[in-house]
Amino acid sequence: MREFNRRGILGLGVGAAAAISVAGCSSSSDSSDSGKVGTKPGQKAPAKPIGDGSTAYTGKQPNQPPAPEKLEAGQKPPQFVVFSWDGAGEVGNGLFPRFRKLAKDHNASMTFFLSGLYTLPEAKKRMYHGPNNPVGHSEIDFLTDAHVKATLQNVRAAWLEGHEIGTHFNGHFCKEGPGSVKHWTPAQWDDEIEQAMSFVTKWRTNTGFTDLEPLPFDYSKELVGGRTPCLLGQDNLLPTARKRGWRYDASSPGGIQVWPTKKQGLWDFPLQGIPFPGRGDTLSMDFNLMFQQSGNATKGPSARYPEWRRQATEAYINGFKRAYESNRAPFFIGNHFEKWNGGIYMDAVEEAFKHMADKKYKDVRLVSFRQLCDWLDAQDPKVLADLRRFGVGQKLTGRS
Repeated sequence: MREFNRRGILGLGVGAAAAISVAGCSSSSDSSDSGKVGTKPGQKAPAKPIGDGSTAYTGKQPNQPPAPEKLEAGQKPPQFVVFSWDGAGEVGNGLFPRFRKLAKDHNASMTFFLSGLYTLPEAKKRMYHGPNNPVGHSEIDFLTDAHVKATLQNVRAAWLEGHEIGTHFNGHFCKEGPGSVKHWTPAQWDDEIEQAMSFVTKWRTNTGFTDLEPLPFDYSKELVGGRTPCLLGQDNLLPTARKRGWRYDASSPGGIQVWPTKKQGLWDFPLQGIPFPGRGDTLSMDFNLMFQQSGNATKGPSARYPEWRRQATEAYINGFKRAYESNRAPFFIGNHFEKWNGGIYMDAVEEAFKHMADKKYKDVRLVSFRQLCDWLDAQDPKVLADLRRFGVGQKLTGRS
């Protein structure tokens, strides 16, 4: 997976303090009892195939938190942390299962933004028509058949373990020009989403694989949010996302650590500026931390790796502590399954994750974006409005 090589624009604004802007959930996974006729109490419902059998309805998603409690006025909120992954392809480097295991070990959930093309064989690449781009063209590489299979197996396991499957769309077009996602219309975003959903829900037809179980969810209901390539094009995506019933978008660049609001009817969950040791704020994503250290080079001097690993770990922990010890704003971290600079950012994410999961911190919840939506939607709007009064690093007052 060479997503980095063609996505330099993701570093937009990383060298300076993150921009100050925060703005903008309805249906969640299908929880009906359809397909359960004849089952006994406690017995798992049989899979109910959808379409060509690439996906199947299997009942409510396992390993979900209890129904959200309603925060009382003046009550201190939980500290939510969302770890999310762009692309979510397993390419033989073992990173997808590594972080699934980390989450399982700590009873946590994450959000995996699956790129639709990672379920489409390269031999079928001309099925993809990226808006304003040549047929069959993509700015990220298509996966080998073996890696498509590994990705499908990990996506299936991740959902059963309680994680959210969002979307990172398809072709990752960031370069300036008419083909960039920055310039897509709402109708073109709708076409891109429809193709992404088609690749995920028709992988059995497109791949010919007969030795894999179906993805255990109805993607038309499971998909309630995404992150755009290079954090571009949100304004024109949102009208389409709203019409499709999405609950949130995670594409805003340069957010700050305050309580989220809605934009065009969707919860807006931006990457946030976090304190990078000695350099001010940078965006809370592995790529942006790398940019601070080695620019666009994915293989900097190896002698610097220990120092850079420590800096990256400290940046994540600094962002977490700033929220936890002040306004308790939800903390968002974005990642890629890449081994830039010797894999130090993956090590930093794991170390920071374990730090945040430590029981010395009270009421920290490592959740998916969809689960955060569930909690936010259950709250009294006046209580949330009160929390938004507290700025970055401003301590909550009168809370217990």
